[in-house]
Amino acid sequence: MSGAKSAYFNDCYEHGFIGGDWGIHQDLSNDLTEAWQDFNKKFIPVFLEAHPEKSKIAAGLACGMLHTICKGMNVGDIILTPNGSGQYFVGELISEYYYEEGQILPHRRRVKWYKNSISREEMSEQLKNSAGSIGTVSNLSKYVEEIESLLSGKRPPSLTHSDENVEDPTVFALEKHLEDFLIANWQSTELGSEYNIFSDEGVLVGQQYPSDTGPIDILAISKDEATLLVVELKRGRASDVVVGQIQRYMGYVKDVLAEPHQQVKGVIIALEDDLKLKRALSIAVGIEFYRYQVSFKLLKT
Repeated sequence: MSGAKSAYFNDCYEHGFIGGDWGIHQDLSNDLTEAWQDFNKKFIPVFLEAHPEKSKIAAGLACGMLHTICKGMNVGDIILTPNGSGQYFVGELISEYYYEEGQILPHRRRVKWYKNSISREEMSEQLKNSAGSIGTVSNLSKYVEEIESLLSGKRPPSLTHSDENVEDPTVFALEKHLEDFLIANWQSTELGSEYNIFSDEGVLVGQQYPSDTGPIDILAISKDEATLLVVELKRGRASDVVVGQIQRYMGYVKDVLAEPHQQVKGVIIALEDDLKLKRALSIAVGIEFYRYQVSFKLLKT
């Protein structure tokens, strides 16, 4: 995403680059560690000094995206960049990081833009959601076949899925919207009465929040800002493995994101549980389990 609402798309396209800012005005050439966690540890304080009104959560997200642009992407990677009018332009990354002091988006990578573009209207719902996710950078690698089809002028099937464990794509089509539905209807849920999905300056950033052990489905904060809530969503039945997974996420939030006065809790949401999960949860501290229901009705009019 080249600036808020693609404000800098024309500059990026005309001059062959992508980039970022985030108020960190120094050359990062000697600071781009292999692990983004090490980069964040050093530059979160720099970000917070430039933006004292921001939280550690906002700082962690900004520094993580900056590292992805400067180091995480590789020469030869294919990128999609929206122009703000419903088209995604495609290009190839052709340089390592460089710094343009005093310019817009000064932390840059050079790009060779292709003539091809993709209309958002032609994308599957899954690709639309991922390509339109909150944040400057999102990884679209699992949609490579669909993207290649669109670039060749072929529209993908209307019903697709990328989960190899899903046997029935029809059932998957109902359940794949669980996260988006929960986000859209958060305030009307039991969790929404106590927590808000984390946002920064009115922009929701708590969906698919990155951690060092994988993305957190939903990161929320209590209305009194005393508790951070990690929400893990599972299609179908959840096994006891999810307890260790959410504990890792909670540990990251506690160690890296939480302020000294904040506690961390977790919620697992799934269609069903089993005895193993119940046993694991019985001694897991600060984790609750919720079931969801998928309902479909025909109403005669």
